[in-house]
Parts: sequence; C-alpha cells; structure tokens
Amino acid sequence: LLALAAVCAMTSGAAFAQQAESPWLVRVRAVNLDSTNGDTTGLGLSVNNKVIPELDITYFFTPNIAAELILTYPQKHDVRSSVAGDLGTLKHLPPTLLAQYHFTNFGSFKPYVGVGINYTNFSSVDLLGGAADVKRNSWGGALQLGVDIPLNKQWSLNLDVKKVFIKTDVSLKGQDIGTFKVDPVLIGVGVGYRF
Repeated sequence: LLALAAVCAMTSGAAFAQQAESPWLVRVRAVNLDSTNGDTTGLGLSVNNKVIPELDITYFFTPNIAAELILTYPQKHDVRSSVAGDLGTLKHLPPTLLAQYHFTNFGSFKPYVGVGINYTNFSSVDLLGGAADVKRNSWGGALQLGVDIPLNKQWSLNLDVKKVFIKTDVSLKGQDIGTFKVDPVLIGVGVGYRF
C-alpha cells in the first residue's frame, strides 16, 4: 500500500504544481482508546482503556484525495478475565493506513472521511505466566471521520474519530480456545501542520 501511495505521488506531480498548498500534512493527537472487548473463549476477556499519543502523516494527491499513515509506539495493556481476574499484560502496535476524501465546500471547516487497513503486532505477551498466549499479527479494517479547523495558513485544530478492527486468536497451554476482539473506538484531538 505504501509503494502504491509512492507511485501515485510521483505520477501526480503535475497536479501539485497547480496547488498553492504543500501536499504534506502532519498531525499529533491525544487519543482515547475505548476497547469494545468481545471474545469466543468463554473467559470474558478485556483490555484496559487508555489515552495514547498518536502521530499521523498525510499526503494529498489532490485537494480532495489523500492517504494518511497513523503511528504510535507499542502500547501496554492489562488483560483481564471476568472469570479468572487479572491474566497479565501485553503490548500492541497498530499502524493504520487510510485513504481519505476531504470536503472543500464547508468554508473554514474541512471535514473528511477515511477507510483503510490496520496491521497490529502483539508483543511482550505475559499471560498466566506463559500458559496463555495470543497470535502475534492481526489485519483488519479501519473507518474514520474527522475535521480540520484552520487556525492560520499552516496550523489547524483536528478532531478525529476512528473505528479499528483488531482481533487475535487465543491459546491456552498450546491449544486454541477462541478469538479475542479488541475493536477499539479512538477519539482524538490534536493539531496539524501543513508544510
């Protein structure tokens, strides 16, 4: 997907020659991660909600069409069971790539919608002293709704909501026991800078 974005960027250079704004937009956000938590293991699994930092890099192919790469660092979560209590901890790293459509006919407000793909890597898994484990890699969809509110030519305030689909297979003593879905809703506020 990144290679495709790079090819599109190279082939759309002529369009940017006509644009007054730079095609690059970088945002930083504080994001509240609210996990949906659902599983088929019978253990009632859940991870804690938390506020995380987020960095995203957006490239505009046209004034309306853009691609956004969303990044953070590995986030540590406590894992609980409604049956067995505290199970331990794990970390997840969820980079997400979205294709966006930006609306340009709302005056100073610049709303956008996005759809894309999420890859999540689970690491530092420590559940039941090693007796339980999760599959390390997850692929899923992502949906986005947001708005940029320009403060001046380069800076803007950003409000953003995403639904990301994250699930992993769970095993106990080497035997698969079901699937755990985190599927968080992420509500973020931040600032953007247009180069």
